[in-house]
Amino acid sequence: MKKQEVLEDSLIWFGAAVSIAEIITGTYFSSLGFTKAMAAIIIGHIFGCFLLYLAAIIGARLNMSAMESVKYSFGSKGFAIFAIINIIQLVAWTGIMIYDGAIAAGNIFNIGNWIWSLVIGFLIIFWIFIGIKNLGPVNKISMTLLFVLSLVLAFVIFKNRGASLGISGDELSFGNGVELSIAMPLSWIPLIADYSKDYDNYKKSSLASVLAYGIVSFFMYTIGLSASLFAGTNDIGEIMLKSGMGVLRLLIIVLSTVTTTFLDAYSAGVSANSLNKNIDIKKCGILVTIIGTIGAIIFPMDDITDFLYFIGSVFAPMIAILIADFFIIKIDRTGEDFYLKNIIIWIIGFIIYRILLNTDVIIGATFLSILITIALTLIVEKITKRSKIK
Repeated sequence: MKKQEVLEDSLIWFGAAVSIAEIITGTYFSSLGFTKAMAAIIIGHIFGCFLLYLAAIIGARLNMSAMESVKYSFGSKGFAIFAIINIIQLVAWTGIMIYDGAIAAGNIFNIGNWIWSLVIGFLIIFWIFIGIKNLGPVNKISMTLLFVLSLVLAFVIFKNRGASLGISGDELSFGNGVELSIAMPLSWIPLIADYSKDYDNYKKSSLASVLAYGIVSFFMYTIGLSASLFAGTNDIGEIMLKSGMGVLRLLIIVLSTVTTTFLDAYSAGVSANSLNKNIDIKKCGILVTIIGTIGAIIFPMDDITDFLYFIGSVFAPMIAILIADFFIIKIDRTGEDFYLKNIIIWIIGFIIYRILLNTDVIIGATFLSILITIALTLIVEKITKRSKIK
């Protein structure tokens, strides 16, 4: 892959953040009221994006894709556990994004959600066909258009937000709000090194990419929250309908869905390629898009909160162990097939995350579970070293 410029790198992640899914997730915060919701969104994004930056740096330094870099902690075969889970979650994300985009587009121009699913799926395949190395000019035009349209949408929503303090519906605790805010940047951790490994100046590009994603993602969450308070509903279709803007809404919905979902489908191909080098990344990405499109047509995918929490429970302890190994312990496990100690620690971390999720930790389950998992990794390493000395 051609070495990419800092601007082009950040534009890719700008496009990842401008997403209907991000806006929809923002609507879930409305029961907290504007002030508490904003605090939860800010706290979650700061921590989530910090983890995303560390994942980008690890992949860039190792010159490995996201899932290949996991070999560092789990072994040359142990990484396959996460690669397979990642492929599954990326297929799911592709379906969810196409589904959300089709529903939202259908509320503006009702030609059938299945037709919109096919249109969006086709455009994603076109993006994959162009390829990362040729996306520079296309991305600059697309991101400029999306940025302008998003500002217009935000202006309409904030202008009409009024003094609403919250809406009825499922109550969201502050801790779970922090968790939902962390969840989106956390969901990109299994992908970002697929791109950071090719950065020419990996420090600048990784920072620019994460800042672009984090700032725009925060903006999207805020739009969703404010839109929900303004419209008095969490239904994205109704929100978009009340915002007006006509065809401009349609452009935002379709273009943002394509620029985000393209990364999911393409990275599914990269993860599959890490398992078997004979797998063609583009062809696999196209296949994932086709499966996701079919899924979007057949299955309802309205509430993704449980899905986001599942992603957190899998990848939070994984990145915690990788951070401990790479930055603190500094021991490469790639030479082993399965590094069982870390796999066991990951299972424990998974369980800890699920327990904390049900106990409503005010700082979010991810933050505390990562600290516990890092500490557990360091303790086990210290005990192991002492045993070897004896």
